Amino acid sequence: IPRATMASRIFYLSLALLGALSVVFGGEVRVETQKAAPSGAPAVTRDHKYLSHVTLYIENEDGSKTPSGWSTRKEDGADVDRPFPFQPGVNLIEGWTEGVLQLKEGERALLHVPSEKGYGERSMGGPGQAFHIPANSDLLFDIEILGKEGEQEL
Repeated sequence: IPRATMASRIFYLSLALLGALSVVFGGEVRVETQKAAPSGAPAVTRDHKYLSHVTLYIENEDGSKTPSGWSTRKEDGADVDRPFPFQPGVNLIEGWTEGVLQLKEGERALLHVPSEKGYGERSMGGPGQAFHIPANSDLLFDIEILGKEGEQEL
């Protein structure tokens, strides 16, 4: 298995497993729209699975961002564009679910997720690996909701 593919699988598994164990504390998820959804686009709900393009950054205290090494976009370092499938509330970190439930299909936004609603005191990956999220990191997801799984054109 190519290194990037293995790293993606490890990241997806870690996202799912650790999301189920996330501890809920304070801190608010903030959504910053980058591209508005088309007129009449349906809101994201817990009832469906969706496909998305995502690039994950570490959000620094000064507001700058540091690449984590994980993206589903070729333009941001992935080998190929490979949408990330998810269902809000199912095996995800709390901040991801809170953020995407504020979006509509076709919308692209930045989700600012405080550490407490991300991975908290757990680090993910490591320096020199395909991706790295240090413990206590605030996260910044650049996410575009492509549509419901099986309904969108890629």
